[in-house]
This record gives sequence, structure tokens and C-alpha cells, in this order.
Amino acid sequence: MKIAKIAAASILLAISASSFAAKPTSIVFQGEQESASGVAFTEYLVKCSNGKTAPLTAWENRRQWCTGDELNDQCERKQIKAAKAACKAV
Repeated sequence: MKIAKIAAASILLAISASSFAAKPTSIVFQGEQESASGVAFTEYLVKCSNGKTAPLTAWENRRQWCTGDELNDQCERKQIKAAKAACKAV
């Protein structure tokens, strides 16, 4: 019985901790840019619920969304997924 209570409390704690993770509140267009290799991309700024901001870039006519200010391994096909990842990183 005591083990079940401890397990239930642990699960509730894990769920509540994940609900406090920073989430994107807005995504603001910053401008068009070109990489050093001549590839065009668009810059955005993600505002997060924890008050911080994070850069987000769109590549391949907004088919690839990357956290940070360059094409990297942390990219998503959907803007909102990339924005959520960016807020978790800051």
C-alpha cells in the first residue's frame, strides 16, 4: 500500500514538473537572411512563457524549422515543434 502511494506521488510530481516547462507564447518575424554559403533563410524570435527568447530559423521555403540561428541537427518539419524545442533549450 505504501509503495503504491509513493509511486502515485512520483507520477503526479513528474506530470506537474513537465507542465511547468517553458512554452512558446509568440513567434515574431525578424527578417530574411543569407548564409555564408548563399542559402536563403528566414529568422524568427520565439518568446517563451518563462520570459526568455530564443532564435528560430526557417529553411527551404519554411519546410525546415531549426532552433538557433543556423541550419543544424535540431530541426523540425513543423514550426510549433521547433518553437517548443527552442523554449525547452533556454
